[in-house]
Amino acid sequence: MIRVLIADDQDLVRLGLRALVESEDDLALAGEAADGLRAVELARRERPDVVLMDIRMPGIDGIEATRRIVADPDLAGTRVVVLTTFELDEYVFDALRHGASGFLTKDTRPAELLRAIRLVAEGEALLSPSVTRRVVREFATRPSRVPRPHPRLDALTDRERQVVGLVGEGLNNDEIAARLVVSPATARTHVSRAMGKLGARDRAQLVVFAYQSGLVSG
Repeated sequence: MIRVLIADDQDLVRLGLRALVESEDDLALAGEAADGLRAVELARRERPDVVLMDIRMPGIDGIEATRRIVADPDLAGTRVVVLTTFELDEYVFDALRHGASGFLTKDTRPAELLRAIRLVAEGEALLSPSVTRRVVREFATRPSRVPRPHPRLDALTDRERQVVGLVGEGLNNDEIAARLVVSPATARTHVSRAMGKLGARDRAQLVVFAYQSGLVSG
């Protein structure tokens, strides 16, 4: 059973999300929050598998709530999916940087939202290649931003650096394998090792590290 916490300050949005979650046999509602502080409180108490987190909420916003949840060692198994009205919301990059496993726009189709919850619960990053490239490129490579290499970047082999760069471009394991002319299993191993060395929770953070460290150009 996948336990889902819903955090949104709009009653109708919470109602719709709750109805969707409760309609599925493998999903269960872990709680609802109308503000960021309550979301963090409920996450710590209920330890949900997935949090659907609105960005703009009273008290503390969804970004700060995400940061607090991700930073809590007791919530290492909790994944946060950010909900936003606009795909190119300037807050999305910050949410990813603070540990969100991905994001969805609020006009996402119900079937896609359900699929997303299940993917994130399994540890996958909720970032389609095209959206990954658009969002992170837009905000991680602004002229005002300069590369800030990850402190553990030197621990990566040349091949692992290359793989992280390809993840940053939005490629999946099969596409990475084809680009490097290796097997998908080898590509998967490189990705896993890079995530371990960089302390990345999932591929979403690996994407952010790739852009912050200058492994992917704008």
